[in-house]
Amino acid sequence: MIPGKYRSVSGRAANNVNCGLHLVIQTSSLPEKNKVEFKLNKDTSSFPGRLLQHDLERNYSSRQGDHINLVSSSLSSFPILQRSSEEKILYSDRLSLERQKLTVCPIINGEDHLRLLNFQHNFITRIQNISNLQKLISLDLYDNQIEEISGLSTLRCLRVLLLGKNRIKKISNLENLKSLDVLDLHGNQRDVDNLPCLQHLFLSFNNISSFDSVSCLADSSSLSDITFDGNPIAQESWYKHTVLQNMMQLRQLDMKRITEEERRMASVLAKKEEEKKRESHKQSLLKEKKRLTINNVARQWDLQQQRVANIATNEDRKDSDSAQDPCQIDGSTLSAFPEETGPLDSGLNNALQGLSVIDTYLVEVDGDTLSLYGSGALESLDRNWSVQTAGMITTVSFTFIEFDEIVHVLPKLKIKFPNSLHLKFKETNLVMLQQFNALAQLRRVDQLTIDPQGNPVVNFTLWKYYVLFRLSHFSMQKINGTEVTQNDMIMAERLFGILAHVASSELPQYRLISILGDARKKQFRYLLESKGKKPGIINEENNDSKRLVGENTNRATLNYTTRDFYNEKLEEIKEKKKFCKTYIEDLVKEATEINMKNEALQKLWPQMFIELVRDAVIEIRNKNSYMKLCLQQITDQK
Repeated sequence: MIPGKYRSVSGRAANNVNCGLHLVIQTSSLPEKNKVEFKLNKDTSSFPGRLLQHDLERNYSSRQGDHINLVSSSLSSFPILQRSSEEKILYSDRLSLERQKLTVCPIINGEDHLRLLNFQHNFITRIQNISNLQKLISLDLYDNQIEEISGLSTLRCLRVLLLGKNRIKKISNLENLKSLDVLDLHGNQRDVDNLPCLQHLFLSFNNISSFDSVSCLADSSSLSDITFDGNPIAQESWYKHTVLQNMMQLRQLDMKRITEEERRMASVLAKKEEEKKRESHKQSLLKEKKRLTINNVARQWDLQQQRVANIATNEDRKDSDSAQDPCQIDGSTLSAFPEETGPLDSGLNNALQGLSVIDTYLVEVDGDTLSLYGSGALESLDRNWSVQTAGMITTVSFTFIEFDEIVHVLPKLKIKFPNSLHLKFKETNLVMLQQFNALAQLRRVDQLTIDPQGNPVVNFTLWKYYVLFRLSHFSMQKINGTEVTQNDMIMAERLFGILAHVASSELPQYRLISILGDARKKQFRYLLESKGKKPGIINEENNDSKRLVGENTNRATLNYTTRDFYNEKLEEIKEKKKFCKTYIEDLVKEATEINMKNEALQKLWPQMFIELVRDAVIEIRNKNSYMKLCLQQITDQK
């Protein structure tokens, strides 16, 4: 880290950028007469696009080397510089060692007055032997092999440091150069970071392909001029407004002054981008919340399935121990769930708490698909759905919901979403073919998708044929994404046609009449609904009405009773049995008592008859007394 004027380069851009950096730092406090002037060199071979060079009034770079001697010293591995007196007088404050094939910096003695020093186009790998040049203002080390900035801490008067086309990877060891105005680092292998005093930055032709590579420059409040031309990002459509919206303090971009209109457009686009980011963030949060909610629903579903499995196992054991009637079903099977035990996954639990996701169901409308997760989502069918949304939905997906619970809402489904043609079931406990009978009460089904996950019924070889047979009046088009052919329909009829005949023949007469009556009611209802509608609409709905009315009586006898409904029926039957049993017991008891009384009467009757005759004879023996007694009784009654 470089304190004060410079800081070390951040590692954010180190991976993919070869940034040749040309930095121009101007200090407004410098006297005008002491400022070093610069101009753009037309020779673009040394720096693609732009290169700042000293405007030296006298051109000495190509001739001065002829008057310089580099003498090897036995006492040191460095050559020693020697100049003639005339050379020192002619170029008293400047020295050029350009193209001398130097691999090290020579020892320069007796030249403490030097202000300009040029080492261009050599092979120097390290900056050395110049710490004694205390008055040096400009040091040019362009096109060498220097890998690290060092050896400059004593040059406190240095204003221009040209290190372009070297092997430098980061800015370092510049904290003591308080007077430095110009730092040229183009054509190096280094990163770009925030420089607090930076005003002009030239990054042309540096293969910068992502703005993220130089986004750290947006923190520089002093930066007023920057160039990115010649880089891949300059060809992107978002290039200009992205740079301007991130660097609002810029006055020039690619050597062109920035207009107020360009700033305004960048500001507008920045607001749009910000809104887009907020919306994207919002969508990401909603997506994450959805994911966590579904995970929560899935966990609740798994717990429920484990409980049901445990209860079923316990019931089987009870049945085997007590030789219980196998047809008997306990109505409390689904409700007697044990309490949840064991800790939840800590990571998921923390995530749920962070997003306040504790829902056990999810309702989602995505295009023409209504997705329901968890049994609680079925309550959404009671909402007041808008006509537009309800009419748009053609696919309804059920996930983590017991099929028996779905059966109860099928009548609502065909009323709320009359255009629903495709049903999807995943983790719904479809375990037997009879459950498909419940789908016959829908308005129309063109496609059916049964996911193998959580639906063991798909393991049955003939399940598709049974669906086609039972729901033949729908003329189904696809099952699990596979087209239904005429051969499939013929095979379904051959396999299960006899089943419907047997079921209808075993059904009581009153049930057949009831089923036939329901079919007539459907037909009559569709006739009523078609009245008052336009002919085109009637023609479109004729096929639907034919499908529903086309369900023949034999197939209609194949229905499905949910477990809850069956349990309710069993409870109702139990109550009836109990009532009948009590009633019959009361009748038997009463009849028994009557019979016992009759038998007792038959035993006592002979003696009772004799006593009655005797009492009557005795009572009327005195006729006058008897008559008076009778008259007296009559008088008392009045």
